Amino acid sequence: MLSPRHADIPDSGPGVEHHWGYLNRQLPCTSGVEKCAYLDTVYHSHDLSVLYSAIFWATILGIILLCFIGHYCNPISRKSTSSCVQKEGEIEHRSQSSFYRMRRSLGSIYHRYFVQESLTFIFGRTTRFNILILAILAGYLVIFSFVGIVYKTWYIPVKGTNLTSTPNGIGPWADRIGVLAYALTPLAVLLCTRESLLSLCTGIPYHHFNFLHRWLGWIIYLQSALHTFGWTLMEGRMYKPQPSTWNAFIAQEYIIWGVVAMIFLSFLVFFSTKWAIRLTGYEFFRKAHYVVAMLYVGACWGHWKQLSCWMIASLVVWLLDRGIRLLRTFLTHFGPHASETYSFWGLHIPKARMTSFPNDEDGDVVRLDFEHDHSPWEIGQHFYLCFPGLSIWQSHPMTPSSVPGGSKQSHTYIIRAKNGLTKDLAHMARQPQESNSEEPPSTSIVLSGPYGQTIVDNDLHCSDDINLFCVAGGTGVTFVLPILQAIVLNRYFSTRRSLVELIWIVRRKSDMRWLSDELEIFRTAAQACTHFRIRVYVTREDDRANVRNSFTPQYITDSEIKRPVSTVSHETHLSDSPFSVHCLRPGNSDTSVHPDVPADLTDFVQRTVHGPTRVIASGPTGLISSLRTTVASLNDPGQVWKGNERYDVELIHDDRLEY
Repeated sequence: MLSPRHADIPDSGPGVEHHWGYLNRQLPCTSGVEKCAYLDTVYHSHDLSVLYSAIFWATILGIILLCFIGHYCNPISRKSTSSCVQKEGEIEHRSQSSFYRMRRSLGSIYHRYFVQESLTFIFGRTTRFNILILAILAGYLVIFSFVGIVYKTWYIPVKGTNLTSTPNGIGPWADRIGVLAYALTPLAVLLCTRESLLSLCTGIPYHHFNFLHRWLGWIIYLQSALHTFGWTLMEGRMYKPQPSTWNAFIAQEYIIWGVVAMIFLSFLVFFSTKWAIRLTGYEFFRKAHYVVAMLYVGACWGHWKQLSCWMIASLVVWLLDRGIRLLRTFLTHFGPHASETYSFWGLHIPKARMTSFPNDEDGDVVRLDFEHDHSPWEIGQHFYLCFPGLSIWQSHPMTPSSVPGGSKQSHTYIIRAKNGLTKDLAHMARQPQESNSEEPPSTSIVLSGPYGQTIVDNDLHCSDDINLFCVAGGTGVTFVLPILQAIVLNRYFSTRRSLVELIWIVRRKSDMRWLSDELEIFRTAAQACTHFRIRVYVTREDDRANVRNSFTPQYITDSEIKRPVSTVSHETHLSDSPFSVHCLRPGNSDTSVHPDVPADLTDFVQRTVHGPTRVIASGPTGLISSLRTTVASLNDPGQVWKGNERYDVELIHDDRLEY
């Protein structure tokens, strides 16, 4: 079971020296000067590896503690620095303190320099802040992979032969990166859990850690590959005689487990790439990832049981995630019987009313509406929806477009059918229409969640100084709709001084039917308030052949459907009515034309009189990228420090798919 370079040392006795995470050593060493010197280096290097791992985790836990204090215990948090008191017909404000201005300035610095994207050809569409965190982590690992290594060759005669073994610093170095890879494993598991302990401590949504999880997986893979290469070189070339030394080495049980662990890790890494997920399907990736990851942890345990503590921690985190997830789902569906539900093993499963919006060109859209008795969620959070009538093994993250409140929650979801389960859902929703059935279609729903963080804090609830610019592409409107409902439908909205604007980008005018009733309410509010405006951009239809069609909501007048923006000046375009529909595609063009949202955002900020601007966005990654660049250019930390909050622009977007 032990490598030939070590002796079988008892657990206790005279001269037995214990080394945490490694084999015991018998002192004094009587194996010869060169071999004893080499073993001194091996054991000392391992002790340093354990020390560096402890420093790494102490730093991680310290950062988590600071984030915990900032999230839960900071008296100068968002909910207290800019608080206000509402009275009938008026709003009273407390003066801004220097701490408040400092926090706003730091936020402006972050949005000025760290929300933009860099090196997208390597890292994809992620922020500079994520890249910075990854660079710091990688820098620490690179530095401490080499610090304390003795770069020397030892010449050890082999008894009974004229051969000489020539071990060098590659062995201790390979052990070093192996120890660091073990220490990183619990962190990799922590970064990918849905019931995230990191989110609980820091308030950061679980999906924000997925970028680091993926790249940490590559780092662990690289460390494991170098560890394997190092000891293959040592045992297959540096130690003598050969090939007997190599044959004895590779036949040991802990080496066999190491080979198995490397195979599992290779599967995890390469089947997590985009091309492999497209080839095998997301559901295969997700389920195989769960199973093979735990097999990898078990194989690492078998490879080097002296460091099993890291593997035990990984298993505990994984089991907690799965257990809490099941418990939360159970509690969500266990309770008093609600309308339009059926009971299954004491659990009450709601049935959602399905409304189908068929579209053979762009794909069907399905609207789900149901009510369920459970605790309210926070605006901006999402649920995982499982459809038992289609599959009990799949669940999809969906953001409700309704506002939570009360004991019985009303859920509304807008889902675009693509492939797999959502395509089957759209087919189910179509069946009553195709068969001319009068009974509306429905499907049972199992909820898991809520997950994520709120996008509505005390500032937006009661302050009229926050300017709100909402942008949504297609079904992404479900992310911005609840916050607009919470603010626009508030009885104090008419006294609000700041600007509120909604830009909704759809492919066709008929897409407005998804939220016809909600859109009509907003249209009425926009006509009554000078500080609220709605613009709908239609990207795949022109207005020349047919201004309206049978699918356009009836309350929208012909005068509100504008001619293509490309034919009018930007200034004329900005003087539009409070509610307008802009068909962007020129008359005979077959291409999709996209609006200049960054220009709209820049004009919006220029029209603000006072207060910061919150940009709430959800849509394609290209839209989010352009908004990040624009938001960065609009921030001016120096002006914010002077109290001019007009230059404090913050981007909040639905980034679950991005990470």
